[in-house]
Amino acid sequence: MTDLTRREFGKLSLGTFLLGASASWPDLSLAATPTGEKLHGLSAFGALKYPANAKQFDYVNANAPKGGVFNFSVPDWAYNQNPQTFDTLNTFTLKNNAPPRVELTYDALMARAVDEPSAVYGQLAETVEISEDRNAYTFVLRGQNGEAPRFHDGTPVTAADVAFSFETFKAEGHPQLQVELTHLDAAEVVDELTVTLRFNGNQSDRTILTVALMPIISKAFFEANDFNDTGLTPVLGSGPYKVGRLSQGVFVEYDRVEDYWGKDMFFAVGQSNFDTIRIEFFRARQAAFEAFKKGDVTWREEFTSKTWALEYNFPAIEDGRAVQREFPGETIARFQAWAVNTRRGKLKDPRTVQGINHCFDFEWTKENLFYGAYERGQSFFSNSQFVAEGEPQGDELVLLQSLAAPVPDGTLGPVPIMPVSDGSGSDRGLLRKASQLFAAAGWKRDGTQLVDASGAPFTLEVLIRSPTFERILAPFVANLKRLGVQASIQLVDPAQFRRRLDTFDFDMVGSAFNMGALPTAASLENFFGSATRDREGSRNYSGVADPAVDELIGLIARADSIEDLTLRLTALDRVLRNLHSWIPNWNGANHRVAHWDLFGIPAVKPDYDFPVETTWWWDADKAAKQQR
Repeated sequence: MTDLTRREFGKLSLGTFLLGASASWPDLSLAATPTGEKLHGLSAFGALKYPANAKQFDYVNANAPKGGVFNFSVPDWAYNQNPQTFDTLNTFTLKNNAPPRVELTYDALMARAVDEPSAVYGQLAETVEISEDRNAYTFVLRGQNGEAPRFHDGTPVTAADVAFSFETFKAEGHPQLQVELTHLDAAEVVDELTVTLRFNGNQSDRTILTVALMPIISKAFFEANDFNDTGLTPVLGSGPYKVGRLSQGVFVEYDRVEDYWGKDMFFAVGQSNFDTIRIEFFRARQAAFEAFKKGDVTWREEFTSKTWALEYNFPAIEDGRAVQREFPGETIARFQAWAVNTRRGKLKDPRTVQGINHCFDFEWTKENLFYGAYERGQSFFSNSQFVAEGEPQGDELVLLQSLAAPVPDGTLGPVPIMPVSDGSGSDRGLLRKASQLFAAAGWKRDGTQLVDASGAPFTLEVLIRSPTFERILAPFVANLKRLGVQASIQLVDPAQFRRRLDTFDFDMVGSAFNMGALPTAASLENFFGSATRDREGSRNYSGVADPAVDELIGLIARADSIEDLTLRLTALDRVLRNLHSWIPNWNGANHRVAHWDLFGIPAVKPDYDFPVETTWWWDADKAAKQQR
């Protein structure tokens, strides 16, 4: 699999509406938020939970002690970050590989609340004001009435830094930043503490919720350093952590900033409790697991069901020094799937992709390799109210029929459901259907292999970055070979894997994504929009370029109620599933976590994120017991 994106600098794919919301929720959206008023926060739908004088978020322990080390290998990452190695500390470019969690060294204009629907609150900015035409947002930075934000070198964060950040990200930033800033026309400095972000009128009302979470960097720093070539020089930030010790590709430490300017602010109380957050880098999963068993790593999220079921039987678990726990998953949309690269002619026909899908025996895999831990994925918005079901009816049918662009074949019929096998590992019925689909797509049998009309063999390379996936993919590949596909598994090193992903140099690759509780139009375009099909660094891995998809994404951007948003996302799910360019594979409901018993844990887990490294804390009493 590729990146498991729980976070994007405070969840850039901001999705935060309460799933299952009903008409009893306030009929309030950003489109109805007052203009010309100084606001302490913004919400996409519904009223803000926290008032301007709030002291803390409800999901933190305001009295959590500071201290200790949180040592782990990360379960998720974003942009050019790589969990297996790093060669730069600049995560804002497509170039090179940055370490995860470097985002902890930056602040943004606003901070996200992860326990309520679609809400952001002032961080660097004390207030935000929406213009009368709703195309401009004026932020006033803190400093007039209290602690002034400052970078780690002591220099103040100014409106010029804010403007520089957005201008630079749009012009030179990682493609995923550029997509989010498509409709930003200008970042204008009003005075030293005031900046206006002006959009072109084509943006969604909710775009600002994503843009306001982007990190702010120092203009002076990049006047002295090449934006695309900073190497292992830390990029100057103003956040609660700064880069400490590191060894390239081995480990990186983020040290808590003791005099952090915002430590007593609402958005920071009870957070950033560890003195040091240390990330270990491993090329192989087993090496990471062995490090945890020895206590060299003290927190781990387990993604291998066999290991979770059978291998947590070492001394530290047995004597209670380390524990296994399951935490509920977030109430957010997510999907995990294989992207089939339809840019390649041999994979362009959806019947070819469907044939490949019929060779995957999930039922056998679940029983024999997953120990019953996972369920088959179906939707691009699993775990949400946006999952298409059955045939389109009522308003959804009317919406699909009213689109100017033609919808894919089958869209107006029953939504595609993943094949169900007899659990034998080689279901003859499914393999027969796969053969029929391959034949319909133009593949012919030539001895023991399938060939196209020109006689070229049907080859399929599945790209992976870890040998962990070989045991899962091997039976799948064996079934493909039985039908004449020259299928193979290609394991590459971490840097090459990310480069090949960014440049779409693969036949098929696994991905797992957090779409948020309220997927944004910009994030959907990044995954499925025609404009990102050939944009290196986008997540449009399968090469979707479909006018009906583009039209629906545009409608999603303009949704001004949760009912309209749900309708349009459900329709998008239906259209995407009928394109047959991604193959959903499996989903897990919970976080499977093992950790050494060294930590304090907040009483409440927020619904929309799992911010362990920022809300847990070092428990000195537990640590002392470990040493006896």
